[in-house]
Amino acid sequence: MEVSTIIAQIDAQILKLQQARALLAGAAAPTRPGPGRPKGAGKAVSKRKRQLSPEGRKRIADAMKKRWAERRKQSSK
Repeated sequence: MEVSTIIAQIDAQILKLQQARALLAGAAAPTRPGPGRPKGAGKAVSKRKRQLSPEGRKRIADAMKKRWAERRKQSSK
């Protein structure tokens, strides 16, 4: 039997023993959290859709009309 095979088997046995010890001690196996937000973090956000008031909608429409007029002036020059 090769030395590298024996070392690999010993490492595997050590890992199993460490996991068994952690379970007996009451600690979970050490896990590393993955990237990104934790599960369930985004569920607290409300699902309500925003609505513009008629005044707000008119303000935006007037601003866009003014912007389009300015662009037409620039393109005609």
